[in-house]
Amino acid sequence: MAEKVQGPRSYFPSIEQKYGQPIDYWMQQLDAVQGQKHMEQVAWLKSEHGIGHGHANALVAVYRSEHEAGA
Repeated sequence: MAEKVQGPRSYFPSIEQKYGQPIDYWMQQLDAVQGQKHMEQVAWLKSEHGIGHGHANALVAVYRSEHEAGA
């Protein structure tokens, strides 16, 4: 049986459903602001794409963890 997803990734199904785009799409969008700080990236997703704060924060957290790890 698959382990239940926890942390920021647990928001991914609802993000995809609410905003109609796969997570890979949002990760690519964040490339446009990759040099900014965490909360600046969150604010950008909120203002440019209308994403709610919790969803934006989850996307940025995963994006930053993957890009800091060199993924």
